Amino acid sequence: QPKLTSFGIRLIEHARAAVGAASAISDLAAQNSSQPTGTVRLGAPATVCQGLLPDLLTAWRGDFPGVTVRVFEGEDHEIVEWLARRTIDAAVLVSPESHDGVQIGADAFYAMVPRDHPLADEELIDVTDLDDDPFLLSDGGCERHVRALYRMAGSRLRPTHRVRECATLIAMVQAGIGVSIVPGLMASMMDHRLVLVGLKQNLRRKLVLTGPLAGSWHPAVTALVEATRSRV
Repeated sequence: QPKLTSFGIRLIEHARAAVGAASAISDLAAQNSSQPTGTVRLGAPATVCQGLLPDLLTAWRGDFPGVTVRVFEGEDHEIVEWLARRTIDAAVLVSPESHDGVQIGADAFYAMVPRDHPLADEELIDVTDLDDDPFLLSDGGCERHVRALYRMAGSRLRPTHRVRECATLIAMVQAGIGVSIVPGLMASMMDHRLVLVGLKQNLRRKLVLTGPLAGSWHPAVTALVEATRSRV
């Protein structure tokens, strides 16, 4: 059996010491890198709940098994108020002026018309092309964007009906009661009876995942935001 030289013996001693140190460092890191736990109350608009959150919730569940995310669907202004009052721990805000969160998406606005509507096959239309139909205005947070689109077109918005719930808006357009302007994420809530038509007045909204705008964040919220930042 071959014998080690004195150099080999010294080398093995150093190698064993290095392996032992690496193991100790790994153990220490494991003890101090506890996964976030707890319940996060997350507020988001209906279109985000339908179009973006399912994939995010699946990813978070895999990354943070100790965190439970409870979703609260609300209108844009309600979500801002909930976050300010800390009724919720995190939110998806629509085009906030400032934030410390991460943008998880962006979508443009489209005309929503029945599939048999004369404008349904057009690639792009002007906002004013909708004036021949009764207009259904969503009160669910999109009103400011719709009014901005009409200002861009140099026209005045004259809604025939005001509708709060997305499902009601969709049902009314399907029934031929009127047309509307909605964000692109609404497509996830529609079926083959409706069509989204592009608008010449291009307006996009940003969707931002963030915690409270003032004060400290729940540690799990910070973890969710940072993990999401690395994915987008």
